[in-house]
Amino acid sequence: MKRIFKLFSLTVCLVIMGALFTGCSKDPSKQVSFLNYGENIDEETLKEFEKETGLKVIMETFDDMETMYQKISAGGVNYDVILVSDALMPRMIKDGLLQEINKENIPNLIQMDDAYLDLEIDPGNKYSVPYMFGTVGLVYNKDVVKEEVNSWDILWNENYKNKIFMFDTYRDTMGAALKKLGYSLNTQKPEEIEAAKQLLLEQRKLVNPIYGVDNGTTMIPAGESDINMIWSGEGLNLQDEYPNLVYVVPEEGANFWIDSLCIPKNAKNLEGAEKFINFVSDKEAALRIADEIGYTTPNKEARMMQPEEVRNNPNAYMPEEIMKRCEFYVDFPSDVKKIYDDAWIQIKSND
Repeated sequence: MKRIFKLFSLTVCLVIMGALFTGCSKDPSKQVSFLNYGENIDEETLKEFEKETGLKVIMETFDDMETMYQKISAGGVNYDVILVSDALMPRMIKDGLLQEINKENIPNLIQMDDAYLDLEIDPGNKYSVPYMFGTVGLVYNKDVVKEEVNSWDILWNENYKNKIFMFDTYRDTMGAALKKLGYSLNTQKPEEIEAAKQLLLEQRKLVNPIYGVDNGTTMIPAGESDINMIWSGEGLNLQDEYPNLVYVVPEEGANFWIDSLCIPKNAKNLEGAEKFINFVSDKEAALRIADEIGYTTPNKEARMMQPEEVRNNPNAYMPEEIMKRCEFYVDFPSDVKKIYDDAWIQIKSND
C-alpha cells in the first residue's frame, strides 16, 4: 500500500509537527490530533472543518504502517483520529488499541457504498469508517507497448527488457508473481512462496534498475520505463496527465486495499474525533479529497458527483468480475513472514 506525498509535504509536516508538540499543553477539547498516512487530505477540507467546528486540526504524518502501529501501541503520544490500513486493522482491534465508534455520531456513514462496509477486516464497522481505497496495478506506455495489457504476464515479457519497473516491497512484488501463478496473495504454503521466488529470480534479467518505489511515477513519463507496477492513485493520475499512459488492473486480480479512520483507545477528544470523521465522510469533503489525492472514494454520493470518465472507469471502480479476484493483504504470523523475508532477501541479492 502507498499514498501520494505532495511536493509541499515536507514544509507542511514541519509546520504541523511543530504545532503538535507546542500544542500538547493546550486544552485537548479545542483541537483534533490526526495521524495521517502521508498528505492524504486536502487543505480546503481542513479549513472548512476548523471554520465550522472551531476545532484546530493538528496533523502529523507517517509513511509506514508498522511504524504507526509501534507508535500507537507504545501509548506515549495521544491521537484522536488515525488512518489504519486493512492489513493492520484486525491486529489493532485484537490488541485493544482502538475504541468502538458510536455510529449515532457519524450520520454520514449512511453515504458509504455497502460494498465497502462490513468487510472481514472489521465486521459491522465497529471500529472504523472507510476513507479511501485503491489497488496495485500496472501503468504502461501505449506508444511503445502495442499488445493488449490485461495480465501480470507482461512483466515477464522479454520485449521490454530494462524497461520494466517493480516495487521494492515484498508483498506487492511477490504478490504479482503469486497472482501470475494463480495463487493467493496471502498464501502461507512454502511451495507456492518458493514458486513465486523462482519466477522473480527469472525476471531479474529483465529488470534494470532493480526495484524502486516513488521513482516509478517519474520514470515512465520520462521514457525510462515502459511498464510499471504502480498504486492506482498514481496510475490514474498519470493517465489523466499523459495521454500515452494507461492504468489497468490485471485480470488475475490484485491487492485491493482500503484505509479507514479509527479512534485510538487513548484519544483525548472523543467528541472532536467523531466530528472530524463525520465531516470528512460527507460527500462534499469526500469529493474534494478524492480529487486531491487521486484515489477512489467509498462515498457513493461523492462518486456520483465525479466526472463520468472517473466514476465509470473500471480500473478505478472495478467491476465485480475483477473485484472478486482481488484480495486484502493479511497480517502474517511471524513464521510465515520469515519465509517471505528469506525469499525476498534472495531475490534482492541475486545480481
